[in-house]
Amino acid sequence: MVVKISDRESLNNKESIVLKSFNEITKFHGHICPGSAIGYKASQAGLTELKSNNSQDEELVAIVENDSCAVDAIQVITGCTFGKGNLIFMDHGKQVYTFINRTTKDAVRVSLMDSFSVDILAPKLGKLRFKVNNGTANEFEKADLKEMIHEVSNEILEIPYNQMFNVEHVKVDIPKKASIFTSIKCFKCGEMVSEHRSRVKNGQIVCIPCFKK
Repeated sequence: MVVKISDRESLNNKESIVLKSFNEITKFHGHICPGSAIGYKASQAGLTELKSNNSQDEELVAIVENDSCAVDAIQVITGCTFGKGNLIFMDHGKQVYTFINRTTKDAVRVSLMDSFSVDILAPKLGKLRFKVNNGTANEFEKADLKEMIHEVSNEILEIPYNQMFNVEHVKVDIPKKASIFTSIKCFKCGEMVSEHRSRVKNGQIVCIPCFKK
């Protein structure tokens, strides 16, 4: 459950937060793109508002409501990852991110403003990307697309996060820390499966793929 407390957007009186560089995101993600730049700014908003540096263990939790390029940036900057169990994916298809500090119990919900749009920043980007993706672009247009992507990504990085996102301090039910489960053998395929993901079919313990067959 999420309960709004306020709509604070001020950048004043924030403690100094050390963020990894955008280059670290690009190394992890594989290329520069507006999506990863948006994720960087969302992470900046979350960590700045929480007055937190990145999570070495499970001190922070990030709840992401999409599986876009932005989430790669969030993993790099916040230290919240699927492997550590402190990155929670909710398949809502929304540019909304909630960051939680387990120690202070403070939480921040960061949602992209409807007034912000990559299409507004770079009106030609969508059409050019379509031509490149469907194979009708020439070499000059391919080069233009790459340059345009770099330019708009850098432009996003320069925008103050409170001009891109609605930032709300909220009360949340803090998720439990990640658990380690026993692995058991699937009766049908013989492969090991985490106990909490196993199913029972015809009286036998099976994995999810075998259960669905």
